[in-house]
Amino acid sequence: MKPYAVGVDLGGTNLKGALVDREEGLLERTQYATEADQGPEHVVDRIGAIAEEMVAAAPNSSVAGVGIGAPGAVNWNRTTVSRPPNFPGWETINLQSVLQSRLDRDLPVIVENDANVAGLGSAFYGTGQRSDSFIMVTLGTGVGGAIIYQNKIFRGSTGGAAEIGHMTIDYEGPFANSGVSGAIEGYLGQEFLAQHARDRLVNYPDSAVHDLVDGDLEQITPRTLYEAANQEDELAREVLEWAGHKLGCVLGSAVNLLDIRTIVVGGGVSAAGDYILEPARAVLPRFVVPGLRENLRILREELGNEVSLLGAARLAFEGEQAQVGSR
Repeated sequence: MKPYAVGVDLGGTNLKGALVDREEGLLERTQYATEADQGPEHVVDRIGAIAEEMVAAAPNSSVAGVGIGAPGAVNWNRTTVSRPPNFPGWETINLQSVLQSRLDRDLPVIVENDANVAGLGSAFYGTGQRSDSFIMVTLGTGVGGAIIYQNKIFRGSTGGAAEIGHMTIDYEGPFANSGVSGAIEGYLGQEFLAQHARDRLVNYPDSAVHDLVDGDLEQITPRTLYEAANQEDELAREVLEWAGHKLGCVLGSAVNLLDIRTIVVGGGVSAAGDYILEPARAVLPRFVVPGLRENLRILREELGNEVSLLGAARLAFEGEQAQVGSR
């Protein structure tokens, strides 16, 4: 049994890789800009480069394989990715095949939806260890979702289940990059949230946000809003509360559909912590039918983005049938 695996997290903004020890967890990690606007061939080359870098870091090259968390719909065999949001020019790509052709050695490659990978990592290593059933929501460049039910990933009929980011809360609302109007990603996706803050800033000339970005409003990120909120900035706190309210709305629909009462929130935007999560907790019961309101809880994934890398490596350790299992 080989002791190491490589985990890759394919994000719309950044591409992350890690070498993971089966027992000790993360040993090495690296990060590249994804440069998704340069097309799928370029991105796949970068995935190959980051995987090779991490494989080379393993003692004696004793690597079980490469696991990849990717946005978009992943087929049942965990080989192809179809139309990932925020990746121009992608249709359906057999990421397993093209990556294996780029690697200098014969290694198994397994692909899974990025939110499912985060759910797997949370269940084995993170906050999800507390429950055998939970809904995973990832807040980053986009908004992803996973369903862990009785220690198994619920993948739907083709492997594409749990696209929570593309559930609509307003059929006349703004369009997410998926083309769904009023989808929650169109409110909480990193760039959408930053744009909402820019739009609001015209009425807050004294906001600390202006100073944090040196007047360049294009540099606003959710991290900027979090830092401003810590300075008791009114605008930043209002924007994050607004985002939390939207999150609570869509999670209510997810609870009503699935009867799963535990929600784990991860991804970069979740670093805003209780500025987003407390409003979501407050509003969630309003959107859940009375019979399902008991034991509702929204938890933050304390491992942050590491949970996706750990989950991707777990794919490589476990193979195509990877599940949470008995842990």
